[in-house]
Amino acid sequence: MMNNVGDFLKTNGIKPSYQRIKIYEYLMNTKDHPTVESIYSALNGQIPTLSKTTVYNTLKIFIDKGIAMAITIDDNEVRFDAFIDTHGHFKCQECHRVYDFHVNFEGAIGDQLDDFQILEQQMFFYGICRSCNEKS
Repeated sequence: MMNNVGDFLKTNGIKPSYQRIKIYEYLMNTKDHPTVESIYSALNGQIPTLSKTTVYNTLKIFIDKGIAMAITIDDNEVRFDAFIDTHGHFKCQECHRVYDFHVNFEGAIGDQLDDFQILEQQMFFYGICRSCNEKS
């Protein structure tokens, strides 16, 4: 797996350091849209030299190269996602998990933005997830 991630990073113009490989692997294998803090906490045991600054800078490189996205679903919290295909996010107000869901943006806005250059599309929903709904 590490060689594949290393090759993937190289293909995308990123020098595949051990820390970058581990951060990208974690991002790919974690579906809960982690924060810098949660990535740092999860990997600090494996990589004692890791700093939060390194995590932040690495994620910025991934975003700049188009292999990850930042999700600002709350004003005070940025989460990260390696799944960059067009999709929406649902945040549960009870358990605070963020779920992916399929979105078809084609035709959703009509021709209102024909003369605009769209750089990013995001859709967020907030509410109570199925699991938390069943508990109450």
